[in-house]
Amino acid sequence: APGTANDPIVTKSYVDEAIKSLTGQLPSTGSNPGTSAPATSGSRLTIVELNPGQVLAAGEGTEFIVRNGKTVAFSSTVDGISDLTDGVDLKPGAVIPLNHLLLFPREGRGIQLHQDQTGTVYVLVRGAYSHLDKDGTVLNK
Repeated sequence: APGTANDPIVTKSYVDEAIKSLTGQLPSTGSNPGTSAPATSGSRLTIVELNPGQVLAAGEGTEFIVRNGKTVAFSSTVDGISDLTDGVDLKPGAVIPLNHLLLFPREGRGIQLHQDQTGTVYVLVRGAYSHLDKDGTVLNK
C-alpha cells in the first residue's frame, strides 16, 4: 500500500530529479512525433513515460521493465508476453509485476495502464516500440 515503509510516498521533485540523473546516464533515442515508424534504441535503455489512456506497443524482440505503478499486458492474439524474471507467460489482461524483465516475441503486444492507475508510469525499454496516445497518435520522441 502506498505510504508504508515498503512503498513510501515521494514528492514529484524527487522523482523528477531521479529521472533527470538517469536520463544523463541513459541516452534516449526514437522517432519524431507524428511518424508511424517505431522508435528504436538498439542496446540502449529508453525511459518512456506512460500516462492513462496511452499504450506502449513493443516490436519483435523488445524488452520492457515497468518501474512503478500498475500496468497490464495486451496482445492482438491469445498469446502473451514472456516474463523472463519469473519464467512465465503473461496472458492479455495480466497485471505486470514491477521490475520484471519482459520480452515481446512478436509485434502486436505491449502494455497499458491498469484501469485503477491514475498517475504516470515509467517503463525502461530496449528495442523497437510505439508509444501511442488515446486516439492512436504516435508520441515517440
